[in-house]
Amino acid sequence: MEYPLKDLRVLDFSRVLAGPFAGRMLCDLGADVVKVEPPEGDITRYWGKSIADIPGYYHQQNAGKRNICVDLRAENARHLIYALVEKTDILIENYRPDVMARLSLDYARLKEINPGLIMLSISGFGHDGPESSRAAYAPVIHAESGLIQRSSRRAGATTDSFRDLPLSTADTNASLHGLVGILSAIILRQKTKRGQHIDIAMLDSTIATDDQLHYDLEASWDTGPISNEIWSLPFGAALISADFRIMFRLLIENKHLSDPALPDMELTEKISARRAAVNAFFESLATATAFDAVMKQMNVAWGLVRDPADIGQQPTARARGAIIDIDDRAGGKRPITQSPYRFSDAKSGVRGPAPHRGEHNHQIMEEWLSWNTQEISVLHDKGILIYDQNWQHH
Repeated sequence: MEYPLKDLRVLDFSRVLAGPFAGRMLCDLGADVVKVEPPEGDITRYWGKSIADIPGYYHQQNAGKRNICVDLRAENARHLIYALVEKTDILIENYRPDVMARLSLDYARLKEINPGLIMLSISGFGHDGPESSRAAYAPVIHAESGLIQRSSRRAGATTDSFRDLPLSTADTNASLHGLVGILSAIILRQKTKRGQHIDIAMLDSTIATDDQLHYDLEASWDTGPISNEIWSLPFGAALISADFRIMFRLLIENKHLSDPALPDMELTEKISARRAAVNAFFESLATATAFDAVMKQMNVAWGLVRDPADIGQQPTARARGAIIDIDDRAGGKRPITQSPYRFSDAKSGVRGPAPHRGEHNHQIMEEWLSWNTQEISVLHDKGILIYDQNWQHH
């Protein structure tokens, strides 16, 4: 079996998450992904547990990639990039829209060098809008797109207690939509021989992926389903994905309960009595196994509210290898998320640990450009190519 994207070459100029995640997925699918890192390093090198000088956040988003460290401000550095672009299928960047142009690395310039180049640009507000120059990280987009307001409103929070989401969904949405754009452009290039510039705005991606937005746009929240409830049960907290009224009726029909409500009760009293009866029944189910049997009988979906630190022990995650252990470059192993692609007749998955800055300077120059050791040494001497000397000790 082969990797689906074997032989595709990717230059990944991106940093943090929107961009690096797309590069990680391309790598997991077999592409040769080379992270082009600046001398100061990706900021995520400061985040997470550090093993062999590689912190966890950086490791998760850059596993399997190779790395060259280039000072783009150095004289003639752009000519090195031009030489690499000639050999490149895909280029990913997530700078502000004016940065690549100031470096003479914008798509208009690069497509002259390689007409088949597919370039993905991810930014907060896109390349052609009134806010294109705004700085943006995922929390900014969570705020601007209404996700923070909606999340807090549902939780009954007031404006002075708004909280950001617990994951960077604006980044990963943009990255995954960018990945779809890249793969679409590859298919089109097979017909036309032409590349593409794909302009992905994090705001656009978040709005497009928001399945709840129509309720806000049409002021129709009253037409939606009742929110799922989380119940405190003897074996832990559990989310039950069912309208309480339907679940109560199913419990009656399956003879787990009798209706405690009396005809002369007010509606609020009936609801309170029925909730108390359901809670008492659930309390009698001491184990997750017993509770699951009742839910299956009624065909009601539910989920245990788990600690993410233990996600590797979730039965499906464990069976499908959603978290795997790979080389930590210090003589041991470290956990990492596995890509979700499962093919019937092709390979996919994380292909190795994350690289150090400049670790593959020589390899890439030799393999992509056929340059010799002396030519590569000149680039190091001129400060165009840089490498982290500490990594060799690991």
